[in-house]
Amino acid sequence: MFDPDVTVITGRLLLRPFRPDDEARVRSIVESGTAFLPPGAPAHPAGVPHWLSTGVHELQSSGQGVHLAMTDADGLIVGAVSLFKTSWGAGTTEVGYGVHPLHRGRGYATEAVRGLVDWVFAATDLRRIDLTASLDNLASLRVAQKAGFTWEGVLREATLDDDGPHDLVVLGLLRGDDRTPADTLPRVELRSDRLLLRPLSERDVPDLAATAADPVTQAHTGVPRGYSEDHARAFVTATERMRVQGQGIAWAGVAPADGRFLVNVDLRDIDWANRAAEVGYMTAPWARGRGYAGEAVLAVARWLFGTLVFRRLVLRAAVSNPASQRVAEKAGFTREGVARHALRGEDLVVYSLLPGDLL
Repeated sequence: MFDPDVTVITGRLLLRPFRPDDEARVRSIVESGTAFLPPGAPAHPAGVPHWLSTGVHELQSSGQGVHLAMTDADGLIVGAVSLFKTSWGAGTTEVGYGVHPLHRGRGYATEAVRGLVDWVFAATDLRRIDLTASLDNLASLRVAQKAGFTWEGVLREATLDDDGPHDLVVLGLLRGDDRTPADTLPRVELRSDRLLLRPLSERDVPDLAATAADPVTQAHTGVPRGYSEDHARAFVTATERMRVQGQGIAWAGVAPADGRFLVNVDLRDIDWANRAAEVGYMTAPWARGRGYAGEAVLAVARWLFGTLVFRRLVLRAAVSNPASQRVAEKAGFTREGVARHALRGEDLVVYSLLPGDLL
């Protein structure tokens, strides 16, 4: 059984059981329609007193978990964090959380999860904590990653919401795990002489789709055939998910003056142990022949080598794409060889750039 009076103190938060004197705050939350309270929270203000006196404590009374209010330095409820699906025999439980929309973006969820995890392993004999999040819930996946959970797999179409089925990511944390957050590439903006490189976003979908659907792009890259805005939207989401997992990042290279999309550049296949990565790019049809791709690649390389202390950057270009090979050579990459039949049966020229090669 969990202690009915469990409290956890973190740097900025107090995690404690919901109480009858929370009625005014919980009532205002329910009246606003804000959804972050634990499952079973009342849908109407009239149900708040009963929920605070009885309903919110039923999970603890059953021995299967506990719901805790997440309060800030002023005692204001800014979120909630829970343990549930506890199996004392197996030594497992699951953690869930929610933060009031007005208090998101401050790291409260990560702080609360880390604090509660510390308490679980210090005060109980439980050996494993699960965490699940929708595959498209990037904010929740970031919380899990920062709290030290390990991405273990994806359950396909495991949840059904109003907009249809969603894949569910399963993450886990074992007693004794190294909870240092996994390496990730930060969301940063980079600048060169003619470009602003900002993280790829939803606003880039139309231009990204037009670039990828262009016949030249289709002929020399591995993008899906019949490329549409749905493909582009999925790519934007996937690149941020890759970033959360420490596997890559993507930028839109735009004109600083008017924000016009000119080039997409991304890092992929990140090898943190050897500090190596691969770079790829697509130049918009309306921007070709002006050196934007090489400029973008060099801006990324300087940041990667200078700020993150990477040691190697790889670039691969189709043998049939001399324009892309010129980008690599003008940027100072060294040709290393040819990877035979590496892209849909086509050979790819392999180039590399090391920190000492930068112009």
